[in-house]
Amino acid sequence: MSVKIDVVRVDIPEGTNVIIGQSHFIKTVEDLYETLASSSPTLKFGIAFCEASGKRLIRWDGNDEDLIKKAQETAMKIGAGHTFVIYIKNGYPINVLNRIKNVEEVVRIFAATANPLQVLVAETDQGRGVIGVVDGYTPLGIEGDAEIKERKELLRKFGYKR
Repeated sequence: MSVKIDVVRVDIPEGTNVIIGQSHFIKTVEDLYETLASSSPTLKFGIAFCEASGKRLIRWDGNDEDLIKKAQETAMKIGAGHTFVIYIKNGYPINVLNRIKNVEEVVRIFAATANPLQVLVAETDQGRGVIGVVDGYTPLGIEGDAEIKERKELLRKFGYKR
């Protein structure tokens, strides 16, 4: 038996974030839709889910046609059973991530980011599976006092800290 490793580059349009995870059941799409739709009246999103058995289709939903299409394309490129892709705008992963994690079918989250993203996919004779992600770039050093001050100011500017 052999394993082929593929690197799938995820396109993240300006002003959007992507959340990639793993689930275990076809009703994932509808439950994720309800979770996202009830999280914020202004959140725009597209969902795609790779069915792992039966018809093995990419199931989809959302409230923004462009984001739905982007999720479908990305799910197709990843092509790993029980993987879901969510694109969001007018909101951030921090606003919805715990709600997504609490959806009963969700097994894990691989990434939630606006950074450049690569998904590492293993392929065997049975199919494909996500083995990890590369989120952003390699660190260039350790923050100093100026960067600590800058980080704290940024969090307060966003309203995440008082």
